[in-house]
Amino acid sequence: MKLALTKERKMPPDRRVVLSPEICREAVELYSELEIVVESSDIRIIKDATYKEAGFKVTNDVRDCDVILGVKEVPIDALIPGKKYFFFSHTFKKQPYNRKLLQAILEKNIELYDHEVITAKNNLRLIGFGYYAGIVGAYNAMRTYGMKYDLFDLPKLEFLKDKIALINELHKINLPPIKIVLTGTGRVGNGSKEILDAMYIKKVSVESFLTKEYDEPVYVQLDVLDYNRRQDGVQKDMFDFFDHPDEYDSDFKRFTRVADLFIAGHYHNAAAPDFYTLSDTQKPKFKIRVVADISCDIGRPICSTIRASTIADPIYGYDRVKGVEANYKDPDTIAVMAVDNLPAELPKDASDGFGEMFLEHVIPAFFDGDKNGILLRSRMTQNGQLTDRYKYLQDYVDGKE
Repeated sequence: MKLALTKERKMPPDRRVVLSPEICREAVELYSELEIVVESSDIRIIKDATYKEAGFKVTNDVRDCDVILGVKEVPIDALIPGKKYFFFSHTFKKQPYNRKLLQAILEKNIELYDHEVITAKNNLRLIGFGYYAGIVGAYNAMRTYGMKYDLFDLPKLEFLKDKIALINELHKINLPPIKIVLTGTGRVGNGSKEILDAMYIKKVSVESFLTKEYDEPVYVQLDVLDYNRRQDGVQKDMFDFFDHPDEYDSDFKRFTRVADLFIAGHYHNAAAPDFYTLSDTQKPKFKIRVVADISCDIGRPICSTIRASTIADPIYGYDRVKGVEANYKDPDTIAVMAVDNLPAELPKDASDGFGEMFLEHVIPAFFDGDKNGILLRSRMTQNGQLTDRYKYLQDYVDGKE
């Protein structure tokens, strides 16, 4: 099998790569039938010369490869018909902006395997950049807070080498005694938690966060049942929430009255209740003035996330009364950091971590008959059709949704 690492062509540029030279070498040593080539790129965090030094061919033509690995969406005009592709297509939630991409994939008879739906039998994701999104999101949350109140000026991550350098910068700042609410206990949430802990910010219980005052910065990490409650008042477990999110109401408003900074690292089901709406932010007791929305779902469940921001221009303001964009430094405006490709700010660390997961969970499936169904579950298209697992996207493909 011949596998290619494709050049990232989506703009703005993304410097990440699925497999580092070290992971490539380990893969070909494990599987003698595997050949890996690298499409030349002048933006990739790992230079062409480094792959060449590791013994891998660098080329401008990957049309003879069987499988093509990328990170971000491949532009339609760069798709090679009849190939197997792995990348984040951002289509499985019926994202309108990528409808034409999925249509083109079907027209070109491409087998699409989406990184986001590479799952175990229990449907839990096996690979992703979420951990690094959490790390970068927490750093950018602190940077946004410092910029809103002119307290300190953390450098942009493009000037830092890695996670260690990031943590060293955070150790140079002094936070006032603010309260930070962090949602999510998965890879994203725990990535952010790691940074808060590295800053020696005290973690407190929900009850203490809501009722006590502190002379130091503190944070609380929330799971879904901490900020949602069943409409019938019956206490059940988190799996009931996952199965029946429409039967719950948001209980997040109690945190908006005491928190200064909100780091959103949760996964949101479209049927679940909103965290807060414009009518909530208009209330005098709504205290949050900085939101780092790592999840970055536009419009809801966090109404202040009215658009994605960019690495180049990561912060905008949300007028909490009018619900429109405003100067983020205005006292009554919420400063929003909603960059939708945060791991790209830590490209080397993120690439290394992703490659390790891809080697562990995906590459073996090419050579063991896909005994664990990894490829079966992540294959969205085949023979010009949506696979059975993704037939629900047909109306989306047809333009009916």
